[in-house]
Amino acid sequence: MAQTRFKRVNVEISNICNLKCTFCPAGEGEQQVMGVADFKRVIEQLAPLTEEVVLHLLGEPLGHPEFSRIIDACEAAGVPVNIVTNGVLMTGDRPVQLLRPIVRQVSFSLQSFEDNFKDQDPRVYFRRIQKFIDQAMSERPDLYINLRLWDLDGTAPDASDLNISMRSLLTQAFGFEWSDVQVDLRRRKNWRIRGRLYLHFDSRFEWPNMADPVRSNKGFCHGMSGHFGIHADGTAVPCCLDHKADIRLGNVLQTPVAEILASPRATKIREGFARGELVEELCQRCTFISRFDRQPEQSSS
Repeated sequence: MAQTRFKRVNVEISNICNLKCTFCPAGEGEQQVMGVADFKRVIEQLAPLTEEVVLHLLGEPLGHPEFSRIIDACEAAGVPVNIVTNGVLMTGDRPVQLLRPIVRQVSFSLQSFEDNFKDQDPRVYFRRIQKFIDQAMSERPDLYINLRLWDLDGTAPDASDLNISMRSLLTQAFGFEWSDVQVDLRRRKNWRIRGRLYLHFDSRFEWPNMADPVRSNKGFCHGMSGHFGIHADGTAVPCCLDHKADIRLGNVLQTPVAEILASPRATKIREGFARGELVEELCQRCTFISRFDRQPEQSSS
């Protein structure tokens, strides 16, 4: 197999989360934290294979007990970092780590606040995030920041009855009207506030599960061509939605990553997607994959 350059690899440095969101399956399985030594072995193998590493599959990355050393390892390997966080742990040294030059993007899942603290005032929570944004605008204007509101039902961004207080805070902080926000969940999910600060929208989705009925054996996914995932215990999977590691391609702490990617099972998955076929049972049950139903031949876009 010719060596593929992936857009990203999701590496789960911890599957432990400090929150319990209704839309996320984190916490259902055995708790795992990837040690720094193991992460170094992984990131050194990924360096020639990916444009960036996303420190997330399940779990809260800022909760890793040696988060700064994880960033050190990415910096040493020269692999840009993408962080997805609920933002609750934006205290201590963590904001400083997120401002390091190796960090390319930080995404805050703002929808997680109401889902966990529905009756609490979000201002203290949001104030920490806003302070980080202000500092980033000054010190790291090249840093991409996404403020995620994954709570839409397919309608306009201002139509959701969720996260009303969070939306109000965003308006106060950045001075825009929700009626001005234009997005299309099929094509354009970002709306730029200013600089590289964006609102990022999506609808909630069902995580694929082997207990679900088969949806189709036809379809396309960017898994194994644009991205793949690695769980905290080292298990490689073709997609970041394979949260239970139902499609185990191998363990990167036991087998070289390149060998896993060239394995018969991984090759069969990749070639199946290219033909518009879902060869794995989990993929056949995935409803998220329906988002790519329209034009599977555009896999390289």
